[in-house]
Formats: sequence, C-alpha cells, structure tokens
Amino acid sequence: MAFVRPLLDPSPRPPPVPGSLPPPSADLPRPIAEPPIGSDLSQNPFDSSSRLSNASARLRVDYNSGDRVLFPEPGSADSFRRVSGSRTAVRHGSGAESDRFGVASLREISDEDARFVYIGDPARTNERFQFTGNSIRTGKYSVFTFIPRNLFEQFHRVAYIYFLIIAILNQLPSSPSSDGYEDWRRHRADRIENNRTAYVLSDGEFRPKLWKDVRVGEIIRVRSNESLPCDMVLLSTSDPTGVAYVQTINLDGESNLKTRYAKQETLSKVPEKDPVTGVIRCEQPNRNIYGFHANMDIQGKKVSLGASNIVLRGCEIKNTAWVVGVAVYAGRETKVMLNSSGAPSKRSRLETHMNRETMLLAFILVAMCSIVSIFAGIWLRNHKDELDYSPYFRKKDFSEKEEENYNYDGIGAEVAYRFLMSIIVFQIMIPISLYISMELVRLGQAYLMIQDRNLFDETTNSRLQCRALNINEDLGQIKYVFSDKTGTLTQNKMEFQCASISGVDYQAEMDPLSADHADCSVRVGDQFWRPKMRVNVNTDLVKLLRSGHGREERKYVYDFFLALSACNTINSKLIDYQGESPDEQALVYAAAAYGFVLVERTSGHIVVDILGNRQRFDILGLHEFDSDRKRMSVIVGCPDKTVKLFVKGADNSMLGVLEESLDLDVVQATKNHLHAYSSLGLRTLVVGIRELTGGEFHEWKSSYERASTTLFGRSKALRLVASNVESHLHILGASGIEDKLQDGVPEAIESLREAGIKVWVLTGDKQETAISIGFSCKLLTTNMDQIVINSHSKEACRRSLEDAMAMSRKHLQMVHDAGRISLALIIDGTSLVHILENELEEELFKVATACDVVLCCRVSRTEDMTLAIGDGANDVSMIQMADVGIGISGQEGRQAVMASDFAMGQFRFLVPLLLVHGHWNYQRMSYMIVYNFYRNAVFVFVLFWYILYTGFSLSTAITEWSSVLYSIIYTALPTIVVGILDKDLSRKTLLKYPQLYGAGQREEGYNLNVFLLTMVDTIWQSAAIYFIPYLAYRNSTVDGSSIGNIWTLGVVILVNVHLAMDLFRWTWISHVVIWGCIVATWICVIVIDSSLSCPASALFWLCLLGILVVGMIPRFALKSFRGYFFPSDIRIGRELEKAGGYYEAVAGSIEMRPVVGAGGARS
Repeated sequence: MAFVRPLLDPSPRPPPVPGSLPPPSADLPRPIAEPPIGSDLSQNPFDSSSRLSNASARLRVDYNSGDRVLFPEPGSADSFRRVSGSRTAVRHGSGAESDRFGVASLREISDEDARFVYIGDPARTNERFQFTGNSIRTGKYSVFTFIPRNLFEQFHRVAYIYFLIIAILNQLPSSPSSDGYEDWRRHRADRIENNRTAYVLSDGEFRPKLWKDVRVGEIIRVRSNESLPCDMVLLSTSDPTGVAYVQTINLDGESNLKTRYAKQETLSKVPEKDPVTGVIRCEQPNRNIYGFHANMDIQGKKVSLGASNIVLRGCEIKNTAWVVGVAVYAGRETKVMLNSSGAPSKRSRLETHMNRETMLLAFILVAMCSIVSIFAGIWLRNHKDELDYSPYFRKKDFSEKEEENYNYDGIGAEVAYRFLMSIIVFQIMIPISLYISMELVRLGQAYLMIQDRNLFDETTNSRLQCRALNINEDLGQIKYVFSDKTGTLTQNKMEFQCASISGVDYQAEMDPLSADHADCSVRVGDQFWRPKMRVNVNTDLVKLLRSGHGREERKYVYDFFLALSACNTINSKLIDYQGESPDEQALVYAAAAYGFVLVERTSGHIVVDILGNRQRFDILGLHEFDSDRKRMSVIVGCPDKTVKLFVKGADNSMLGVLEESLDLDVVQATKNHLHAYSSLGLRTLVVGIRELTGGEFHEWKSSYERASTTLFGRSKALRLVASNVESHLHILGASGIEDKLQDGVPEAIESLREAGIKVWVLTGDKQETAISIGFSCKLLTTNMDQIVINSHSKEACRRSLEDAMAMSRKHLQMVHDAGRISLALIIDGTSLVHILENELEEELFKVATACDVVLCCRVSRTEDMTLAIGDGANDVSMIQMADVGIGISGQEGRQAVMASDFAMGQFRFLVPLLLVHGHWNYQRMSYMIVYNFYRNAVFVFVLFWYILYTGFSLSTAITEWSSVLYSIIYTALPTIVVGILDKDLSRKTLLKYPQLYGAGQREEGYNLNVFLLTMVDTIWQSAAIYFIPYLAYRNSTVDGSSIGNIWTLGVVILVNVHLAMDLFRWTWISHVVIWGCIVATWICVIVIDSSLSCPASALFWLCLLGILVVGMIPRFALKSFRGYFFPSDIRIGRELEKAGGYYEAVAGSIEMRPVVGAGGARS
C-alpha cells in the first residue's frame, strides 16, 4: 500500500553575490567573446518505467454483450446430418449438463452483439467480421511504435524534459537501448510461441499449422500432454462419454486436473469423415476464465454451452488421448491474453521522488541563470559607452565603408542570449548521467541477488529471478505485504488428519499405516497396487471396520468412507488420483487408507474395492459443487438395489439441510468437533446421506430432465432440483484436512512483523480456520489484541466498524515500555461486502492501516498494497498492481512468475530478499542519488562563482574537456562501485535485528531534508574550492588556465574524499576506483594543458590541503555530532558489530525507532 507524499517545492534563495571580497585581480582572464559550450551529457538509455496504478483488479463479465462466431457448413446450409446408427446416451447429472460454474444460459444474444463461428469453415467465419488471428504479442513495442511509445514513457521523468531542452541546444542524441533489449527478448519469446504447431482440419484430414495462423472457426485436434493453441469448444474426445481432463496450472496455479465435456450432439461425429457443421453464438471475448455463455445450433437443435464445454489457451490435455474442438477465441482475444494486462511499467519510489528534487534543481538553475543574465544586462548598461570599441561587445563594424552593428543586438537580446548560454554552461546541475549510473548499479545489484545462495531453492533447483531491473531499491521500503495463502504460505498438499463419525472423534495417529495392513491395496493381475499417498490412520477405526462387531456403529463408518469414495469427481488411473480439488484427493486417499479404494470411474459407474471385495456402484445422478450451494451430491445405485444420495459440503451449507430432529445428539457432537478442527487450522467438510425410495428417485429424474432441456434459466433450474433433493439428510460425520505450511513461513512472518512490515493474508477459509492458521504461522500472537468484524447485517457492520475505530484510536495512544500493543484485524467476506455497500471504505482503511496484521476470511483480492506475493494466474492482477510483485515458482503454474517483478521458490526467501538485499539496495541507491546531485552541484557552483568575478561573461577557466570528463572519468566510477558493493551492515546483523529495516521505510537515506542539507553543504564546499585558490593567487602572475586546473583538481579530490568518508566497507576495488580516479584526473589535466606549472610551488599544495580541510569540516562535525547525540538505527547496528559479543546480552533491549515519517540522514 503505497503512500503518496505531497510534493514539496520550497524556493531556495540564490547565493548572494559576495560584496565584501576584494575585486578580482587584473591578472585574471578577461571575458571572452564566446563561452565554451561544453557538455558532459552522455548518451542516455531510456528506461520505460512508469508506476502502474489501477483502481481495481477484479474480473468482470458482461453477459449481455456478445460477439458472433460462425462455423462453415460444408455439408448443408442449415442442418446437420445424424450419423447412422449413432446412439445418444442419456446421462443424469453429468458435469456437461449441470454447468457447475453457474454461468451458462440459453439467453438470446442479439445478432448485432453475437459472434458466429461456422464449424470447419474459417473462410466464411472471417469473411464478414475479420476476427483476430491466433498470433499473440506480449511485447510493448513494434518497429514502428518503439520510438514514440518509448519517448512517451521516458518523459514521465521531469529530468528528461530538461534534457530535451539541452538536447535541442546541444544537438545531443539519446539511445534507449535497455528497453529495446528487454522488449526484444519478449518478441523472441512471442516468436517461439507463435511458431508452435497445431493440427487443423483441412481437406478431410488434420494437417500441421502454425499457432499464429490458426483462425476462429477452424477445427483443431490436440493430443495428450499438448497445450491448447486457442480457446475452443469441445466437439469430441477419445473418451466414449465425451470427458476430457485438462490441467489449468498456467491459468490458476492449480496442478489438479479439471474435467471438461463434449456435447453428445457432436460426440459421435468423426470430423475427417463426417464434417461437423453448425453455428455457435457466443459472448464477446472477456477476461472471465471461469465462465462461458454460448449456444450452438446443430442438427436443427439449440444446445446450451457453458464453462464445462470450453478449454482455454495455455491448458494441457491430460489422461485423454485426444480432443477435437472448434476455435472460438484466438490470439489476443483468448481469455489468458485478456487477463494479461501486458508488460507492467513500474518506476521506483526513489525515482519518483527524484522528480521533486529535479524540479528544485531546475529552480536553482533558473535562479542562477537569471542572476547571471540580469547582472550581465546591468554590466552592459553601465559600460554602454565602452561597447563601441570593446573586443567582445563591439557595437559597430568599421571594416566596411558604412558603419553597421556587429555582434550586438541590444541589451534585451543580450540578456536573453546570456540566459540560454547560462543553461548550457550550468547544464550538469541536473545530472542526466545519473540515470545511466542507476541502470548499471541495478544490473550489478540484480546479479548479486541472483547469485545469492541463501535465495536458492534446492527443492526446485531454482534461483531468484529479477525480472524488473528498475525497482531494486523498492525492496528496502516495503510497508505492506499482501499474500495469498494457498500455495504461497502453504504447500497446497492436503493431508487427512481426523474424522468425526456418528458423533465420535477419530484422530489420526502419527505413524502411517504399516505395510502389513493390506486394506489399502488392490490386486491388479499378479500385482498389488497401493495409492501413492500414505495417510495417517486411527487404529481403532481400522479395527472397527475389519471386525464384525458393533453393527450399527460400523454401518455409519462404512457409509462415511463409501461417501468419500463416491461423492467426488476424481479420475482414477492405476490408483493415482487426479481431480479438480486437492481436498477431494485427500479424502479419496483417506478412504483408500481405510480400505475403500476407488479403482475405476466412468460417467456411468464407479468400482470400489471395499476391504478386498470389489463392488460396482452405478452413478445415477451427479450435482457438482457450485458457489451458491457450497456442496456437491451424487446419487448411487448400490449392489443391493438401494438408491442412496451422498452429500458433502461446507458446514454452514450442510447443517441447514440436515434432519436434526432424528440425530440431535450426533449433530451437536459433530458441531463441537467442527469447532475443534477449525481451531486447529484444519479445513472441514460435513458428510450426509439420504436413502431415496423409487418414487423419490423417479421424481428427481423427471425434474432433472426437464431442467436439463429448458432453454432459458437452465442453471437456476438445475440448482433448484439439486436443492430439493439435498434435504432431510442424515448426518454421517465430518472430516478435518490439513494444508501444511511451507518450511520457514512462521519465522518469516515473525521477522517481517518485527521489521515493521504489516502483513495482510487473503484466504477463503472460515474464520476459525483462518485464525488458527494465523497463530500457526505466527501471523497472530497471544499478546496481540484482535478486532473481529463478522457481522451479518449492514447496521451491525457499521457498529462493529465504529467500535473498531475507537479501539484502534485507543491503542494508538497507549505506549508501554515495550511499545504500542499490536493490533490484528480479522474480517470476513460478508462484512466486507456490507462495508463497501455502505461506502465505509475510508473508515475501514483507517482501521486496517492502524493494525499490524489484517486477516481477510472468505474474500478475494483487494487493491491498494505495496508488495504482493502469489503463485497462480488468479494472483496476476494483484502482482501487477503492487509496487513490487513477487511470484512463487515451484510446482504451480508460470503465470504468476511471468507477471512478477521478482520470482523465488518459497515464501521464506522473502526475509533475506527484503531485510538484506532490499536494505542494501535502498541504502546504496539513495546515497548514490544524493551524491550525484552533490558532485554536479559543487562543480556548477564553482563555475558560478567564477562568472560573478568575470563580468558575468560566461567565460570559464576550467577547460571544456575537463567539463566533459568530470562526470565520465573523474567522478563516475566510484559512485557506481559503491552503489553495487557497499554494505552499511552485515547480513547477520540485518537478519538478527529486523528493526533495522525501518531505515528504508522512514526514508532516512533519501528525503527532502537530506537533499536540502546536501545543497547547503555543496554551496560551502564550492565556495572553499573557489575562494581559497582565488585569495591565494589573486595578486600573482598565474594565468587563468593554471588556476582553472587547481579548481578542477580541488573539485575532484574533495568529492572523492567526501565519498571515501561516507564509505562503510572498504575493498580493494573501492581503493582502486577512488584513488585511481584522482590519479586519472591529474594525468588528464596534465595532458590537456600539456603542462602544470603550479605544483612547483608549496602554495599549490597548501591550496589543495586547505580546500580539503575547510570543505570537509562542517560535514565531519555534523556527522560526529549526530552520531554521538542522535544516533540512527544503522549507527547503533554498526556499533554493535564493532563491539562484537560485548553487547550481546543487552542488544535485544535496544529500542529502534518506530516507522513514521521521513527523517534522518546517512550516518
């Protein structure tokens, strides 16, 4: 959550013209006619960084809009032929019919808004509408747009506007090569993607075709383990029932398989022999990856299409030999590309603040130029009688017979000329070369971060990835971390831990079921197969199942585990279970561990090996999970000819449909167990059963068939049928599943909190589960006061929020010996909706920012943040919107990584990344920026003093070459080396005392106060550099060139010694570059002037020594005073390092500064 500070633009006074100093000596050089136009502006790489700001990252779908897609009809114009001998199977409750996402509907789409796709005829499909091709482009630029778009990005920097003026005056080019190289890499990746091969139906057979050439309306075949080239509606699959299994890891970060279905009207078609013809009317392209609204006219029949009938680009086909589909969205119109908002352009906060200082420097520059031009006009006015014969301002030209004005356009014009010429002379006041130095420093910092072994993930064999090189320093200023829970804090590997069956709590034991138990294995031929996941079991429950005692109790246990085996959408392949939900996988593996092994699943039946006895159960109906009901159910035909309904779902949805009057004690005991499981951080589900009579089953069947064939409101009708049958249930029990935390997560969150970073965690779990997980990962602590908002009405939410605001104000005023008591805000999704509807966002924001921890239960993404970390495509918007976005690269998809600024293997690496590298990067970069402002300002002020003493003529004693080389050779290299290698504190100290991270949050290294103080010091040092040699040589015969060399050497020596004084860690590289630059300056001055006569006298050396001592006294005194009386946290940490273990016992009692407004300076 980034705070935007107000722009402060004070107007510093221009330096007064010294009136008490003696007049310049007659030996000093006279004004020259033309001032040298020198420039140290080197080529400037443009950096296409601009802070991405977005008010919302939510996905919205407008189902009232449409876009037509037409398919060819090679067979007939309006109708389809039915294959002879084909048989339409009736499937009750299949996923294809139920549209579990709840978005499919047969609502009419107007012809103006619809897209028509002619199946198998791309020419006719694209004849009228000219749909986009399947080629994609993620790069920001093209050959034609690179220059204008890149220039637009660069001029977000105020300094570049100034640079444009200088470029016009000096005709200097610039070269934004870094952006070009970065975008070239993106174009290279695009070419690889676009040149992949797909198999498209052409002339009765599937032929290879490049992805970029695929068009809407073409029929495509995709084989197992291949990626989808576009968004396409399934027509047929290798499975006789039309089921296809897809992996959406690149979309939502989930590795579990999803089921998609082909419609039975097209399932029996063989495209090579019997072309599929028809028209699909679908919605316009949109970003909703979970919804699809369309219908298909085929064989004179209108068929509804939903999200279960479309497979999206980027998915992979798994456990299915092949699928055939028709392209409905291609290229930029695919859902995955619409969700990708393009390469994010971000600019660091330091760069943003630099605009403020650049404006101040521009003001100082204008003030100096105005002083020079105005006083030059006064000088010309006072000497107007001498201008007729002045060699530099001669008004008359006597070379011709008639006298004419020569080299003089009047005082007004001369004042204007002087102003523009002053800008050229003083142009390095704004250090354009700073941006080049910043790019080089960031590149070096990124290399060191990538090579850090402490950020290497051995489990995935992956290093840190730095995908954005322009925000390294932002890692040292993070105040808020927004984190997804599943897959980011947790391993996304569910493990069955306990169960409550018929009111009895069965806790799993720590040791897995030993190998001598044969209940969890099945025989396949001559081999015995076991599920690959081992589950902790309760031995008493195993004995109960294997014994024949306790018939009634055993019956409940039998039905409970049978429900776990049957009530799911798991695909079983050699007892390797794959499914959409990791919870379902954990439950099926748990059932297998207790002897209920799911062996086979088809759309019509399942085979379960029950304690060694293999049985077949007919699947008579299936209502899949949806977000409205929050449960799923399956109707099973048992071998004993009974029909049973098994239902499982969230506790808040299941408890309302139970027949509590029959099982009152069991229901109450189960509720108690659910609360206990949630308190342990377990994910809970309730399981129920109902035995259907023949009449009830036939009534459900007829209702289901009517709902399935309705043209309008089909999803709502199917939900109503499911709700009617899922009633009067008998409770079987509840389950508790653990989603284990990643290694080091509790310690990482604790360190982040100690560093003053506020952590916000988003989770879909219920409140009790979320709180328990918060304690387990040390997000919440026992000494932390909790503000809980979980009201169910708007008025109650308003009152809760008012109480929360009062409590937060009270805690802000309470200061104890150990500091303010920590606060935690826990809010659920329902309350959040009520608060937003009542327009209480500002009040909620105040409460949330006053808390150290915010835990959002059962909510989705939010907006304002500073750092966001996630692992799936559903986190992409959050990652791109944050100041710093981090993707977790591991077992999940690559979408979050591709959209991130940094990518790493595990959440725990966030601690060394922020507290170590982030701190170093911020301290180095902030000092480098201030130092560059300082070193250029010193040089400019020396020129300014000289101009004041030479009749405001803009002449200079410092040679043009020295002006050019000053920012290139004399002073450039040391600041780059320091920006890459300097370390104010060691890694061990930064990790041991996370409070040291607060220096970056408080902006101690770079802020307005530091800048203004540096400018004052700059004026003093420049005065020492100029006036000490001036006073020493004012009555001598030394020429202007020689005294100019003294000024050049004095500036270079002083600014490099200034840098050496601030250096924290000396290395041999530091010695070489600092002292080497001074030697290089000396050599260049000798070569440029061919001689250096001044060093022969002792006065020369005394001048240099005097410049060094007088110039550095104020800075040295201020650093000593502040370090002794007002030490910063960094200074305290350095003293602890020097003392070694002496202060080890009392170091923990040292109080660091709170994270408040900017202040302080580099110590």
